[in-house]
Amino acid sequence: MPDSMSEQLQQDMECEGLLECFHGLKQLDRDCFQALVRAEEPLTVDEIAEVVDRERSTAYRAVQRLLQTGFIRKDQVNYDQGGYYHVYSPTDPSKIADDMQRLLNDWYAKMGQLIQEFETKYESTDATVPAES
Repeated sequence: MPDSMSEQLQQDMECEGLLECFHGLKQLDRDCFQALVRAEEPLTVDEIAEVVDRERSTAYRAVQRLLQTGFIRKDQVNYDQGGYYHVYSPTDPSKIADDMQRLLNDWYAKMGQLIQEFETKYESTDATVPAES
Protein backbone atom coordinates (compact mmCIF):
# COMPACT_ATOMS: atom_id res chain seq x y z
CA MET A 1 0.00 0.00 0.00
CA PRO A 2 1.50 3.41 -0.93
CA ASP A 3 2.43 5.78 1.88
CA SER A 4 -0.35 8.24 1.08
CA MET A 5 -2.95 5.46 1.13
CA SER A 6 -1.50 4.10 4.37
CA GLU A 7 -1.53 7.55 5.94
CA GLN A 8 -5.15 8.11 4.84
CA LEU A 9 -6.19 4.75 6.33
CA GLN A 10 -4.45 5.61 9.61
CA GLN A 11 -6.10 9.04 9.67
CA ASP A 12 -9.54 7.48 9.00
CA MET A 13 -8.98 5.02 11.85
CA GLU A 14 -8.00 7.85 14.20
CA CYS A 15 -11.08 9.88 13.21
CA GLU A 16 -13.32 6.85 13.78
CA GLY A 17 -11.60 6.39 17.13
CA LEU A 18 -12.93 9.80 18.09
CA LEU A 19 -16.46 8.56 17.46
CA GLU A 20 -15.86 5.63 19.79
CA CYS A 21 -13.97 7.64 22.41
CA PHE A 22 -16.43 10.52 22.69
CA HIS A 23 -19.68 8.65 22.19
CA GLY A 24 -19.01 4.94 22.71
CA LEU A 25 -20.15 4.14 19.18
CA LYS A 26 -19.77 0.55 18.04
CA GLN A 27 -18.26 -0.66 14.78
CA LEU A 28 -21.73 -1.08 13.27
CA ASP A 29 -22.61 2.50 14.23
CA ARG A 30 -19.47 3.71 12.47
CA ASP A 31 -20.28 1.56 9.43
CA CYS A 32 -23.77 3.05 9.23
CA PHE A 33 -22.36 6.55 9.59
CA GLN A 34 -19.84 5.88 6.80
CA ALA A 35 -22.66 4.54 4.59
CA LEU A 36 -24.54 7.80 5.05
CA VAL A 37 -21.45 9.92 4.44
CA ARG A 38 -20.71 8.06 1.20
CA ALA A 39 -24.32 8.15 -0.05
CA GLU A 40 -25.22 10.81 -2.57
CA GLU A 41 -28.64 11.31 -1.00
CA PRO A 42 -30.34 10.55 2.32
CA LEU A 43 -31.05 6.86 2.98
CA THR A 44 -33.86 4.94 4.64
CA VAL A 45 -33.10 2.42 7.39
CA ASP A 46 -33.74 -0.38 4.87
CA GLU A 47 -31.16 1.10 2.51
CA ILE A 48 -28.64 1.53 5.33
CA ALA A 49 -29.22 -2.09 6.41
CA GLU A 50 -28.56 -3.25 2.86
CA VAL A 51 -25.31 -1.28 2.59
CA VAL A 52 -23.94 -2.60 5.91
CA ASP A 53 -25.37 -6.10 5.28
CA ARG A 54 -27.37 -6.32 8.50
CA GLU A 55 -30.97 -6.96 9.46
CA ARG A 56 -33.23 -3.90 9.45
CA SER A 57 -33.76 -4.02 13.24
CA THR A 58 -30.01 -4.11 13.86
CA ALA A 59 -29.39 -1.18 11.53
CA TYR A 60 -32.30 0.69 13.14
CA ARG A 61 -30.66 0.44 16.58
CA ALA A 62 -27.40 1.80 15.17
CA VAL A 63 -29.29 4.65 13.49
CA GLN A 64 -30.97 5.48 16.80
CA ARG A 65 -27.58 5.67 18.55
CA LEU A 66 -26.29 7.97 15.78
CA LEU A 67 -29.37 10.17 16.14
CA GLN A 68 -28.89 10.39 19.92
CA THR A 69 -25.29 11.51 19.51
CA GLY A 70 -26.24 14.08 16.87
CA PHE A 71 -24.10 12.51 14.14
CA ILE A 72 -27.04 12.13 11.79
CA ARG A 73 -30.38 13.78 11.27
CA LYS A 74 -33.79 12.41 10.38
CA ASP A 75 -36.09 13.99 7.81
CA GLN A 76 -39.64 13.08 6.91
CA VAL A 77 -40.64 12.54 3.28
CA ASN A 78 -44.36 12.72 2.55
CA TYR A 79 -46.10 10.61 -0.08
CA ASP A 80 -48.49 12.50 -2.40
CA GLN A 81 -51.32 10.09 -1.59
CA GLY A 82 -50.73 10.37 2.16
CA GLY A 83 -48.33 8.75 4.57
CA TYR A 84 -44.62 9.31 4.99
CA TYR A 85 -41.26 7.67 5.56
CA HIS A 86 -37.99 8.81 7.15
CA VAL A 87 -34.59 9.30 5.59
CA TYR A 88 -31.29 9.88 7.33
CA SER A 89 -28.25 11.95 6.44
CA PRO A 90 -25.03 12.95 8.21
CA THR A 91 -24.96 16.11 10.29
CA ASP A 92 -22.64 18.91 9.17
CA PRO A 93 -19.10 17.83 10.22
CA SER A 94 -18.38 21.26 11.71
CA LYS A 95 -21.35 20.87 14.09
CA ILE A 96 -20.12 17.41 15.12
CA ALA A 97 -16.62 18.82 15.67
CA ASP A 98 -18.02 21.71 17.74
CA ASP A 99 -19.99 19.23 19.88
CA MET A 100 -16.88 17.09 20.44
CA GLN A 101 -14.84 20.18 21.32
CA ARG A 102 -17.50 21.18 23.85
CA LEU A 103 -17.43 17.67 25.37
CA LEU A 104 -13.63 17.82 25.57
CA ASN A 105 -13.71 21.24 27.23
CA ASP A 106 -16.28 20.00 29.77
CA TRP A 107 -14.18 16.91 30.47
CA TYR A 108 -11.02 19.00 30.84
CA ALA A 109 -12.74 21.36 33.31
CA LYS A 110 -14.10 18.42 35.32
CA MET A 111 -10.67 16.74 35.46
CA GLY A 112 -9.09 20.01 36.59
CA GLN A 113 -11.67 20.26 39.38
CA LEU A 114 -11.05 16.65 40.47
CA ILE A 115 -7.28 17.19 40.50
CA GLN A 116 -7.73 20.29 42.64
CA GLU A 117 -10.00 18.37 45.04
CA PHE A 118 -7.42 15.57 45.21
CA GLU A 119 -4.63 18.00 45.99
CA THR A 120 -6.68 19.82 48.63
CA LYS A 121 -7.77 16.59 50.31
CA TYR A 122 -4.33 15.00 50.51
CA GLU A 123 -2.38 18.16 51.13
CA SER A 124 -4.23 18.65 54.42
CA THR A 125 -3.59 15.05 55.52
CA ASP A 126 0.05 15.10 54.42
CA ALA A 127 1.20 16.88 57.63
CA THR A 128 -0.49 14.28 59.87
CA VAL A 129 1.10 11.23 58.23
CA PRO A 130 4.14 10.10 60.26
CA ALA A 131 7.39 9.92 58.35
CA GLU A 132 8.92 6.48 57.89
CA SER A 133 12.17 5.86 59.74
